[in-house]
Amino acid sequence: MTTTRKVVAIVLVVALVAAAALTALGLFTGGSDPAEPDPAAATPSATASPTPEAGATEPPDPALAEFYSQEPTWEPCGDHECATLTVPLDYADPEGETIDLALLRVAAADPAARVGSLVVNPGGPGAPGTSYAAQAGAVFRQPLLDAYDVVGFDPRGTGESAPVDCLTDAQLDDYVAEDPSPDTAAERDAYLGWVETIGQGCAERSGDLAAHVTTVEAARDMDVLRAALGEAELDYFGASYGTKLGATYADLFPERVGRFVLDGAIDPTLTTRELNLGQAEGFERALRAYAEDCVAQDCSLGGSVEEVVASITGVVEAVDAEPLPAQGDRVLDVGNAFYGIVAPLYARDYWFVLTQALEAAQRGNGSVLLQLSDLYTSRGGDGYTDNSAEAIYAINCLDDPSAIPASEVPSQVPAFEAASPTFGEVFAWSLTGCGGIEVEKTVEEPVIDAPGAAPIVVVGTTRDPATPYDWAVAMAEQLESGVLVSRDGDGHTGYNAGNECVDTAVEAYLVEGTVPEDGLSC
Repeated sequence: MTTTRKVVAIVLVVALVAAAALTALGLFTGGSDPAEPDPAAATPSATASPTPEAGATEPPDPALAEFYSQEPTWEPCGDHECATLTVPLDYADPEGETIDLALLRVAAADPAARVGSLVVNPGGPGAPGTSYAAQAGAVFRQPLLDAYDVVGFDPRGTGESAPVDCLTDAQLDDYVAEDPSPDTAAERDAYLGWVETIGQGCAERSGDLAAHVTTVEAARDMDVLRAALGEAELDYFGASYGTKLGATYADLFPERVGRFVLDGAIDPTLTTRELNLGQAEGFERALRAYAEDCVAQDCSLGGSVEEVVASITGVVEAVDAEPLPAQGDRVLDVGNAFYGIVAPLYARDYWFVLTQALEAAQRGNGSVLLQLSDLYTSRGGDGYTDNSAEAIYAINCLDDPSAIPASEVPSQVPAFEAASPTFGEVFAWSLTGCGGIEVEKTVEEPVIDAPGAAPIVVVGTTRDPATPYDWAVAMAEQLESGVLVSRDGDGHTGYNAGNECVDTAVEAYLVEGTVPEDGLSC
């Protein structure tokens, strides 16, 4: 999950997707590929959906009965099953316009051991949950694959669920390429022009939808999904922004909370400035951990951490002065360079790719950094493969439209540079990002504590760049039934990241209902 608006638009750059995409780019030089789902195990059975549990379809409002009584029609799609779910555009007007949500289900590998349905969300906000579920064989370990039908949904406004549209593909290319820390009058004008353009674009190109893609509304959709799956309680695994979505659901429907795991948690009480400051510090910490590892690997970027960091800033400054040629007729602009550097910091396993990209850039070839930037923003060879780079803006800025004027950025820079000498100015400028939004939300976010909910397991990683560890501590404390599990390590999120202690604790809870010891340190 990333809270910066224009700048760090992280989408599905978690380990499994990075692995698949980087393999496709030919960037791996050795090692085994990530596990792929077993087609035989994932092939849907011909049996009908389980009979709904007692009370599963009872709506919180009688006016929503039609939505809560839905039975999705699951049809084969590749090795899995797909369906759609209809929800109100505006829950205050259930008889008004509706939208359809895309669903994907991966059947439990061991039907005899099946526990139920596990709804999953990868974060973003904006990353398609159907893609996450489709990669279940790489995301989750076998105990969860055996016990659960893994169900992903594209939250409203994302993927194939009434996707918001804010820019043309050509505009989005320019938006991503723009200098994220403008240092001349012309660059500042261009930057602020995009702040206005994307805000106007969402309103003009998405219409009424743009005002109804809040986290609260997506959480309400999840309860309709729970009922459609026939579950009296919702079992859920949410990563990154998916922890905010899950915690919001838990607060709105505490009596419906089943076994919840929130991995890479955020602190929903923080202001935009505090969130951005925390991420600036987190990415600086990750960058220096990468630099230390690079030195240990005898990389060509430098013989000390400071030399490696200086090489990185040197690449960015050189690209800022003159874009580098890349594949085809494209070039690497400074915005792409920033995204290309940030993307591999999400997973330690891909640090070596960052080294390859930086070394190539030093030789005047921007192709690898551009490929990483494209991965980061879901850009394919013929355009964008999903709308995640736009959805993150639409959702974040609708949830919290606070922004500062450009004239106040210089006063913020010192604090941000103290937290991150490398990225500080970028994160300071991102505080202006929601200044152009032209729609207002119709619902308010709750104060999250989820009183009366079943135990909610919150996982935090000590050197997580995108969702700092302190945020997980805070969320676990705010949730009345929060249980903290800590992973000492690098990278974003903690489950299935090579820590058996974390993995076993998460699986024992989801599969058997065994609640980990609060404060478990792994």
